[in-house]
Formats: sequence, structure tokens, C-alpha cells
Amino acid sequence: MSLNTRTCVLVIVATVFCVVPIAVDAQRRGGRGGPGGDRNPGDLELEKGPLAANEFEKNALSVLEYIAANQQFRNVPQHDGRLLRIMTQAMDAKHVVELGTSTGYSGIWFGLALKETGGKLTTYEIDAERAEIARTNFKRAGLDPQITLVQGDAHKEVGKIEGTIDLIFLDADKEGYIDYLNQLLPKLRKGGVIMAHNINPRMADPAFMRAITTDPNLETVVRGGMSITLKK
Repeated sequence: MSLNTRTCVLVIVATVFCVVPIAVDAQRRGGRGGPGGDRNPGDLELEKGPLAANEFEKNALSVLEYIAANQQFRNVPQHDGRLLRIMTQAMDAKHVVELGTSTGYSGIWFGLALKETGGKLTTYEIDAERAEIARTNFKRAGLDPQITLVQGDAHKEVGKIEGTIDLIFLDADKEGYIDYLNQLLPKLRKGGVIMAHNINPRMADPAFMRAITTDPNLETVVRGGMSITLKK
């Protein structure tokens, strides 16, 4: 083998080893509001897209597709939205509290579940423009009766919540997770769940992680960038 040939082979091998991890990592990350996210590629291979059970769901799914394509902002990936719906409906949740509405993508997934359980979502968004977009999306999806959107600083507003909470979803300012937890945990029912987004070594707030992993009254797992905490 000539020197030039050996050089070409080494370049090709090096390129393969550099590109493959990047491609796999990109697939795992996926897009905001899309089907990817921080996931094992095998999950993506096995999972199929959501299917509408009726015309109402068909319309809501079309709104979700529109948001994913045109209003991504900081919405969750599709698989996380579907997980939120599954958890909410499986728990027969009657009151869900969401911190970080964005343009309403996750709120619509919650709304689909709460329409079946007869429950309601209280969601908080600090950005006035995004809040207005979300309200329009909730109406387009036919889920505005299930959803109350509070525009303002959630750190100041969540203390006004009355009654029991079944599920809390944190997807706002990461350093604020601990304050939301401290304010809302007393209102979360026994057997209720706290789900927090962007839980990874780079983004997770240490104080929040200590709180949900060292309290004997809480049971926490982290899967695919989402922490799921049960109040015992």
C-alpha cells in the first residue's frame, strides 16, 4: 500500500469516527416540539407517531404540528408532551400546574388528558407575547375550557393557588425550580407527581436535585432529561 493510499484510509476512518457520534447525538437531541430529544436512538426506532382517536384529537394534533413547525421557542419535544398526557390521564388528574407555558405545546398535551379526566390546567408564562400566542393555540385546539393561563411572574403568582394539586410540571427558569418546589410541594397530594424538564448534568440546578433526591418522602428517577418525582 502506497503512502498516499494509507493516508486516504486514515482520513476516511477518522472521519467515520468523528461523524457517527455527532449524528447519533443529533438524533438523540432532536428538535424542540419534534419527535427527538435526549433519547436513545432505539426508542426512536420503536416508537410511532401519535394517532387521533376522533376528530377532536385530529384537530388538536394538527395544532400541535403547527406549533412544532412555526412556534418552537422553548416548547418540549413531542415525546415529552405525549408522556405528560399519559401520566396525567393515567393518574386521573384533576388539577395540573405548569410553570412555563411558552406557546402552549405542552399545555395542549395536558389539555387532551384533562378533557378526559374532567380536570383543569393552571399554567404560568412570564412573557406576554408568548402567553397571547398560547391562548390562541388553546382556543384553536378546542381546549381553552380546560386551561387557565396566568401571565406574570410565577414566583409571585403560584402562592395564590387554592386546593390540591395532582401533578406539577416545571419547565421555566431552571434556578427557580427550587422555589417552585418549596411553594407547591405542600399543595401536592400524596401520590402526586412532580415532573421537571431539562434535567441533565449541564442544566439541572443542584439545589433542586438535592431536594428531590434526598427527601425520604419523595421518590425520584431521571429518564431522558426529565425527572419524575413521586410524593409518598
